[in-house]
Amino acid sequence: MRRILTRSTALALSLATGACSMAPHYVRTAPPVPASWPAGDAYLRQSEASLPNLSYRDIFRDVRLQTLITAALANNRDLRIAAANIAAARAQYTVQRASLFPRIVAGGDYSRAKTSGFEISNDRFTADVGISAFEIDLFGRLRSLSDAALDRYFATEAAARATRLTLVADVADGWLNYAADRSLLDVANNTVTSAKRSVDLTQARLSGGIAPRTDLAQAQQILGQAEADVAEQTTAIAQDINALRLLVGADIDPALLPASIDIAGPAIASLPAGLDSTILLRRPDIVQAEYQLRAANAEIGAARAALFPTISLTGIIGFASTALGSVFSGDGFIWSAGPAINYPIFRAGAGQAGVKLSEAQRDTALATYERAIQAGFRDVANGLARRGTIFAQLAAVDRQAAAAATTFRLTDARYRGGVDTFLASLDAQRSLYAAQRTQVNTRLVAASNGVSLYRALGGDALTDVQP
Repeated sequence: MRRILTRSTALALSLATGACSMAPHYVRTAPPVPASWPAGDAYLRQSEASLPNLSYRDIFRDVRLQTLITAALANNRDLRIAAANIAAARAQYTVQRASLFPRIVAGGDYSRAKTSGFEISNDRFTADVGISAFEIDLFGRLRSLSDAALDRYFATEAAARATRLTLVADVADGWLNYAADRSLLDVANNTVTSAKRSVDLTQARLSGGIAPRTDLAQAQQILGQAEADVAEQTTAIAQDINALRLLVGADIDPALLPASIDIAGPAIASLPAGLDSTILLRRPDIVQAEYQLRAANAEIGAARAALFPTISLTGIIGFASTALGSVFSGDGFIWSAGPAINYPIFRAGAGQAGVKLSEAQRDTALATYERAIQAGFRDVANGLARRGTIFAQLAAVDRQAAAAATTFRLTDARYRGGVDTFLASLDAQRSLYAAQRTQVNTRLVAASNGVSLYRALGGDALTDVQP
């Protein structure tokens, strides 16, 4: 009996594992983008060095920001959802792969029957091991479905890595936004202090009959604007902390927050952007799209195989007897085998339509994959374009702010000395205020550009999410 069972199982396994596949041979499509990044006046000249293995610690070098990112990776609920999705996809693949192997079950049974009017009763004892409706995968239908499930599992893992990459970049952006809002609050507070001095001076000159009432009203205007901006920036800072708290999944230690964008900006290191555009094939969203394309390709094989007959095998090997004590005797040995073949004769074109459907879905996945590559190329090219000009813009803004500060200082001195009108001093103060705000916002753009390139290249070497 043991030899018969072993041979039957081996035959079933050989039929299952030796199945042919009708899935089209998968060949990775050439990336539908240029082989190199754009170059010109708006772009930095870059070398052709290959992408190094980078972690967020190489890019975001402030220890306080690294601490927040580490906490976010441990606590963020989006990452927990992604990890649960990985576990579900892995289980789904295991379920699908199990169909490649026979399902072997063991059972026992006892029955007793008595004919009406007679005292004689019939007892029957059975014990058996059997294969339950095992499909012999001659044409690779089950194998193709298993391959598709595996590729979708890998796609789910890539989606989780994309979630992690986005989380790291979002925490960095939130940290920088907080720093910029702190700087804008400082600018507004300094302007309030200066405007109050102007209001006090103008009030004194008005009381002495030197200045008109319009000077006082104008001074009060800029004071009111600065005080409104203080209230607005105070709200923005509170909202920045709330956003970081949501990303990190815990309260934020104030000691981990930067005091200004001047301190936070230099903590964002430059990325090595001079890379062959094929590096985009490592971006998690592109990896996900490619595995979805592979899954759609495998499902074509399953749809083609469904056009052919399906062969299933049912078999039982065991013992039966009318007495319990003699169940396992040689005379009680029983066996049965029941192969069955099923071939669809008429399905009103459903089989061919299934193949065409899977092919159309493959074409959709291919276009989605190519679009993801093109979108990634655009993201990196846009980041490089901004990188190539932002520092020149920042230098110009710094010169503008320095000139505005000098103009205000000289104009205010002329007004206090009675040489110039208050309107000139007021205009100079407004120009200085606007220039300082522009200076802060430009520094934020420069720092955020490093985060954008980190996100666009998707080259973090530590992007695994473990369920």
